[in-house]
Amino acid sequence: QVQLVESGGGLVQAGGSLNLTCTASGAGRVFEIYDVGWYHEPTGKAWELVASINFRGSTNYADSVKGRFAISRDNRQNRAYLQMNSLQAEDTGEYRCRLTHYGTARDFWGQGTQVTVSS
Repeated sequence: QVQLVESGGGLVQAGGSLNLTCTASGAGRVFEIYDVGWYHEPTGKAWELVASINFRGSTNYADSVKGRFAISRDNRQNRAYLQMNSLQAEDTGEYRCRLTHYGTARDFWGQGTQVTVSS
C-alpha cells in the first residue's frame, strides 16, 4: 500500500514562492513507474489538475500555471515536487498529489497541504 504525504504549504504573499513536496512510502523501488499529478482545490470549487509528470518524465501544465509552476520528481527519493512561483490569490487552496500506475491506472492520493496567498 502506497501512502503519500504532502508538505511545504503555508501562507505567502502574492508574488512569492513555495515548493511543495510529495513523499511516497510503501512504493519501494516502483515509484518510478507511477505518473504523478498535483491537484488544486480552490476554496469552494472543484479539484483541477495543475501539473503532471509521467513515469518517463514528460510534464504537462494547466494554462493557469504555465510559466509559473514546475513539477519534478526524484525517483531515488520517492518524491515529487511542485515549485510554485509568482503566486497569485487564485492559487489559494488545498493541493494534493496523486500517483497513478502507468499500466493498471491504480491510484493513490495524499491528504493535501494548504496554500494561502495573501494579496
